[in-house]
Amino acid sequence: MKPLFVLLAALCFIPAPAGAQDRAIPPRLIADLSQSRIDIVYTFAGAELLVFGAVQYADGRLPEESPDVVIVVRGPPQSITVRRKSRVLGLWLNTDSVRFETAPSFFRAASSRPILDMVDERTAAIFELSPEFLQLSPTGADPDKVATFEEGFLRSRIEAALYGSSPDGVDLVENVLYQARIDIPSAVPVGTYTVEIHLIQDGEVAASTTRTIDVEKSGFERDVYVAAQRESLAYGIASVALALILGWTASAVIRR
Repeated sequence: MKPLFVLLAALCFIPAPAGAQDRAIPPRLIADLSQSRIDIVYTFAGAELLVFGAVQYADGRLPEESPDVVIVVRGPPQSITVRRKSRVLGLWLNTDSVRFETAPSFFRAASSRPILDMVDERTAAIFELSPEFLQLSPTGADPDKVATFEEGFLRSRIEAALYGSSPDGVDLVENVLYQARIDIPSAVPVGTYTVEIHLIQDGEVAASTTRTIDVEKSGFERDVYVAAQRESLAYGIASVALALILGWTASAVIRR
């Protein structure tokens, strides 16, 4: 990894073409991932994704003030209905709900400093730089109700390790090289994930770049997953039948 970082650093100090210094050329982000695919097998206990790269400045000179870097790993969006249970006549029943149309299935953010120390709330919301600034697209509810359900939804996702943020999770070396390690839990959903890297300067996003990573089931888990998607009825019948057989077998063993 060190030789690659040295190469990235050298690229960052390549002078711009003649006359380029006279124009306001924004910096450029160079980014890469430790892997482009994560395979989920029966022994999968989570993974660690390394995001690394460098900042290439147009004139080859470092800025007077240290920039910041924010890295966001985002799973495929989902439509999710969040329900609230209440006690009715001695029974716990679903009495209210809110539907969120664009909730990421996974969301982890890492930054070199706390988000609001770098940008204002508007910028944080536009770029969705941490879980509390996600735009979940709620439907058919008043603002107070939405805020309550959104808080509960975020709390449940954080407890499940599917959402999270690390305000000091990005290491920035000499204002040029950066890296962050993102934990991928064992219960992570499958799909194509986007990795967004943002460079923050003077309270604004000065440069951004994106990479993708595929999270897929493999082996027996993939066969079962594909069967459940393609033949849902047969899969359901087989699951019920297997449960009945196992229950009958267990009962027979206990009686003996």
